[in-house]
Amino acid sequence: MASNKDMRRADLAIPYVDPPKSANDADMSSTMSSTLPMAAMFMRNRMIGWVSFVFSLQSWLGESSEQKKTAATPAYMSVFMSLMALAVTYFPLFLPPQAAQGTAASPPAPSPSP
Repeated sequence: MASNKDMRRADLAIPYVDPPKSANDADMSSTMSSTLPMAAMFMRNRMIGWVSFVFSLQSWLGESSEQKKTAATPAYMSVFMSLMALAVTYFPLFLPPQAAQGTAASPPAPSPSP
């Protein structure tokens, strides 16, 4: 028959303590939120632009006071950069690129064979 007595000893219990964070740990979300807007502008990819906006908004809203103190640039700047990346990717819809003056619209005629 099992007894209902608790065999655990309260004096041997060790409380959980979070391990200290090292200073070398990189903040991956802020790295992504600062590099994705540049990738969106270089590749003119709208999907990367929207992903960069979501990442930067999340890193700005989830920023801790310690991250605010140690960050080189404020998080709202990455939000601004992602909005600028979206603007750059959507520019061709509103300002279509002009054809160059010296190029013809049709391909050149083939040269006659000898």
